[in-house]
Amino acid sequence: MTTTTLELFEGAFWRDPYPAYAGLLAEHPVRKVRMGDGEVWFLSRYEDVRAALADQRLSKDWRYTLPPEQRADKPVAPIPMMILMDPPEHTRLRKLVSRSFTLRRMEALRPRVAQIAGELIDGLPADGAVDVMSRYAFMLPVLVICELLGVPAEDRDDFAAWSNDMVDAADRAEGMANDSSARLYGYLSELIAAKRENPDDALISALIQVAEDDDRLSEPELVAMAMMLLIAGHETTVNLIGNGLLALLTHPDQLALLRERPELIGSAVEEFLRWDSPVHTTPARFAAEDVEYSGVVIPAGSVVVLSLAAANRDERHTEEPAELRVDRDASGHVAFGHGLHHCLGAQLARIEGQEGIGALIARRPDIALAVDPDELVHRRSTLVRGLKQLPVVLGRDAGDATG
Repeated sequence: MTTTTLELFEGAFWRDPYPAYAGLLAEHPVRKVRMGDGEVWFLSRYEDVRAALADQRLSKDWRYTLPPEQRADKPVAPIPMMILMDPPEHTRLRKLVSRSFTLRRMEALRPRVAQIAGELIDGLPADGAVDVMSRYAFMLPVLVICELLGVPAEDRDDFAAWSNDMVDAADRAEGMANDSSARLYGYLSELIAAKRENPDDALISALIQVAEDDDRLSEPELVAMAMMLLIAGHETTVNLIGNGLLALLTHPDQLALLRERPELIGSAVEEFLRWDSPVHTTPARFAAEDVEYSGVVIPAGSVVVLSLAAANRDERHTEEPAELRVDRDASGHVAFGHGLHHCLGAQLARIEGQEGIGALIARRPDIALAVDPDELVHRRSTLVRGLKQLPVVLGRDAGDATG
């Protein structure tokens, strides 16, 4: 099998990866490519990606890349994160925390999410250009996840910077073993100790208390769970809001339709997730045995990466996938994954996207890009797809009676 970059992860790809993905979907659905410091098998078609997400032969245990005799002496992961585990360890942790993320409990947060969005919009200027990534798309999820977990709001800038660095480090094959990881781990260890002494109604205190058949999260598991929730709870939603706003601002017909029919915000958010997925590729999986997809055998011990973004643009699954349609049923997308590792906070992300995007376009109906779309710069991350900045002109506040 030929190794090629196919213009992946370089040059114009960062601005618009979809031409490269289209080439993969058409001709190379299972292809060896170079990512970071090594070669991986890259899956792009919807049918393959959805199946692979639930395929337990594709393990989260990196030790399958080693000869069998070398595996026992190596740790699975330096930090026991659920997303890096297979059953039964993954099953145990998921069971312990899933009760905190029920649909009913997440829906109960909607009024507070809407309130935070409204307060942030109140603080946005009417005149001149403003970066809605830093002032809004970033702030809303960060404030929500801080409040949900019980992290002091004044610490949000530190943990967000650590999180961004950890995500970007994954592209440099450093994984979680970097300085920011150590800083966040230390911060959360101290916070958990403080919550033990003075518990509150937030999620970290609840995780300390949670038990199932006398089973509890260990101290390292508590810290790892808090790390995962903090990182996933803001990285993906920041980019969902930013990508969704950009999609609307570059498709005025769809923006007009959503303004005219605000009840479409639910389907619109699903379409934003499909059309420009905030998580573009999954963290690596490792073939525990030979696996076959689209007629290609991937040998045991191989590193496998799944392209959620390419799968969501597969014409075999979605009619005219390059078209943005806020009124389409995009509910079958794989932006939140599928199977055992389906995103635990998917419903919260949906609520934040719905309330955040819906409120901004309702309150600031004259919102428009302040720069040419070609001037926008995306993060150079193989994991997440997001803008560094999104300068807009907001105009009047429709909720201001004096405006």
